[in-house]
Amino acid sequence: MCHYGIIGYPLGHSFSARYFNEKFIREGIDAEYSLYPIEELTEERMDTLMSSLDGFNVTYPYKETVIPYLCGMDKNAKAIGAVNVVYQGIGYNTDFVGFMQSIQSILRAGDNKALVLGTGGASKAVCYGLTLLGISPTRVSRSGAHEAITYEQLDEQTMQAHSIIVNCTPLGMIPDVESCPPIPYDLIDSRHLLFDCVYNPEQTVFLTKGKAQGATIKNGMEMLIGQAKAAWEIWGKNKSLKYLS
Repeated sequence: MCHYGIIGYPLGHSFSARYFNEKFIREGIDAEYSLYPIEELTEERMDTLMSSLDGFNVTYPYKETVIPYLCGMDKNAKAIGAVNVVYQGIGYNTDFVGFMQSIQSILRAGDNKALVLGTGGASKAVCYGLTLLGISPTRVSRSGAHEAITYEQLDEQTMQAHSIIVNCTPLGMIPDVESCPPIPYDLIDSRHLLFDCVYNPEQTVFLTKGKAQGATIKNGMEMLIGQAKAAWEIWGKNKSLKYLS
């Protein structure tokens, strides 16, 4: 039997175990997928995971901090600076694949600038995917670090110039379902497209507020499934997806 899993903290919201275990049963694959909630990532713990698992996913908050413990990264993970899949000690990123596949179906002519909320690993993958789609990303954070602008700088001109807004923060995710990014929702209208990388709950406060203003909205479930399928391509050593190296 093969053993796979996901590391991160917390993992109560995670859909991955159900997705993969149902896939294994449905397709007759002799494998299991488990959750590994880790409060502190250490070299010893990483060595144990890499020696005992055939492959694993990495989620918040370890997509960047996992990198020093790896043997290397593929070209996409290196370009992004974040990892969400590990196989044989090598880090990969499939978040950008899932994101691109998901957002392409709702893009409209003229959608060429995006505000990306957050500066963590998910944000890096989303910015990479947007760039590949020919869309210029502008990152937004509370501090303005990492070449981002601050939330206070989101004036009417900036909001109107960016028709896409992507939430890459954990704000709104279970159990913190009442929170949302502090953007000026009153400046959103039907020309905007709001994409939330959060998938649980199905409709976050961020999306609810955007929908009330007439914006097109989409959550992260399709992105999650897309990145999971791409992860399986890597673990199955069948890298047939276009953007996997």
